[in-house]
Amino acid sequence: MNTDKVKELDRNYLFQNYGRQELCFKHGEKEFLYDLDDRRYIDLVAGIAVNSLGYAHPAITQIIAEQSKRLIHVSNLYLVKEQAEAAAALASVCPSPLSSTLFVNSGTEANEAALKLAFKRTGRSRVVATYNSFHGRTSGALSVTGQSKYQEGFEPLISEAVDLIDYGNVEQLKDAVTKDTAALILEPIQGEGGVILAEREFFRTARDLCDERGALFICDEVQTGMCRTGRFFGFQHYDVVPDIISLAKALGNGYPIGAIVTSGEIASTFTPGAHGTTFGGNPLGTAIAKTVIETMVDEKIDAQVAEKGSRWMSMLHDIMDRSEGRIKEIRGQGLLIGIEMGKHAKDVQTLALDNGILVNVCAGSVVRLIPPLILSESSILAFNDVLNQFLE
Repeated sequence: MNTDKVKELDRNYLFQNYGRQELCFKHGEKEFLYDLDDRRYIDLVAGIAVNSLGYAHPAITQIIAEQSKRLIHVSNLYLVKEQAEAAAALASVCPSPLSSTLFVNSGTEANEAALKLAFKRTGRSRVVATYNSFHGRTSGALSVTGQSKYQEGFEPLISEAVDLIDYGNVEQLKDAVTKDTAALILEPIQGEGGVILAEREFFRTARDLCDERGALFICDEVQTGMCRTGRFFGFQHYDVVPDIISLAKALGNGYPIGAIVTSGEIASTFTPGAHGTTFGGNPLGTAIAKTVIETMVDEKIDAQVAEKGSRWMSMLHDIMDRSEGRIKEIRGQGLLIGIEMGKHAKDVQTLALDNGILVNVCAGSVVRLIPPLILSESSILAFNDVLNQFLE
């Protein structure tokens, strides 16, 4: 089947709710994707920060094959061995007291579960979130997403229990967290918002205020978690430990899975019947998640990412210095990098595609680099060449 036939089927039988590029891939290996005509692309999108161990990683393909022959799904009405093992693996890479996991199917579901847990735990009525954030598209997660473009047309579903502040604004944060606040939800880096970082003081203040005023601190690690920033979790760069973290994306390396992790005490708030999911924590998904965690630990992916990211950022800053102002800023941590290009971001994306490199544009003006974490030096240099080519 060729691309034109896929386009026809897409047009005739699918919702047209995605702004798709006219590309279709048939297989991948490491950080490379191959289209239906066998053209190879360097993938610096990774399924939007999902395929962190790349494509066809032998440990992942092996566990999928083995587990799918044994057991793919069984209800949460029963004990699930793979689920318990994955939770133990996750606890082993989380700082204390984060030790209890609830598995779900996506990042949106993880944030929904985190919010429900916070409201039930505290009995309070409000939540603090930030402008320019992104937490998901179901009603609760959408309500705390501080970008109106995602909410337009869905206003009846949007909660009015949300207090929005500017990301990184300490004084607004101090005013917003009150005795009525059930939770404060923050991204360690605003990924969809344009790769925006906060100062350490903002996160330290967030932790202190939640302790002082009895609110729960939720860190949305859906994009930043699982070694993306050079640490296992983004919050570790700020020397704080939140009360609840939400995970997804890289946790399954392409298999749909999400999770929240919290302390045993907070987890006890959810008693049987309080929250649940049919598919969350199924044997196949959690066997994959356990393998992802073990592989990241064994291969020291966090340290690799810290080194690669630091080196790549240095190279990009050198290019920016020669850009005569066309590159406005380089931002990021680890292998979550944003290149602020203003109106030229889409032009860079097009030129990269012409050279067989896939990049993502977010927030309208930022070239976002979120590649597989196993990215090779040659692929880094190939993108740098394209960026230099654009500037020339």
